Amino acid sequence: MLLEGPKATGKNVLAQNLAAAFGRPEWDVSLHVDADAASLIGADTYADGRVRFRPGPIACCAAQGGLGVLDEVNMARSEALAVLHATLDDRRIIDVPGYDLIRLDDATRFVATMNVGYEGTRELNEALASRFVVVAMPEPDVDQIVRLLRDRFPRLAGPAARQLATLFDEIRMKCAAGELSDRVLDLRGLIDAVALMEVGLDARRALEACVANKAFDAYERGLARDVIDARLPRSLGRGRLFEQG
Repeated sequence: MLLEGPKATGKNVLAQNLAAAFGRPEWDVSLHVDADAASLIGADTYADGRVRFRPGPIACCAAQGGLGVLDEVNMARSEALAVLHATLDDRRIIDVPGYDLIRLDDATRFVATMNVGYEGTRELNEALASRFVVVAMPEPDVDQIVRLLRDRFPRLAGPAARQLATLFDEIRMKCAAGELSDRVLDLRGLIDAVALMEVGLDARRALEACVANKAFDAYERGLARDVIDARLPRSLGRGRLFEQG
């Protein structure tokens, strides 16, 4: 399965929850530009006086019937993608040069994630794309973000959660309009900011550190701060953010 969608749509969280729901071991594989066949399948290592094969995450996942999460699959270079072709089609085998064929356990599954348009990404070739069922991940709306925040922070007051969720939605709209870059559209950053607020940091300083400062351009950082200032009243202290008791 290939989970495709923009930032903050929960692609990796869904993949992790699938592993937990089916009770399967999980391997996270980051397919960055330096990932090669050896880092995925495994490589030779010297142990106990002789050369042995040390299996990589794809080989371990295949042998143990796990769920492999192929993160940012559209950033991988051709050598790494070639490893996946035989693994993901009906053959369900991995050819380890110099050793043997690894046959995938019947329970083995792979979930890939990708963001389109990121720096360093490339178009997924047809041969690999045809091996996946593609799921377009929807963006969370304000109500869903409120629920997420209150599930994560049970003492977060309802009105405060909605203000923060609406702030995130405004940032998303400004990113869509080209006024801000996607750097500041960071749901993890929003969650980190609320965690800092919970331990006593001022709401504006927390949002500045975890959201606005993700923009490294001074002008854009100022725009992000303006959005925060317009949405959150200066009187919004910890006492109004979190329920007491």
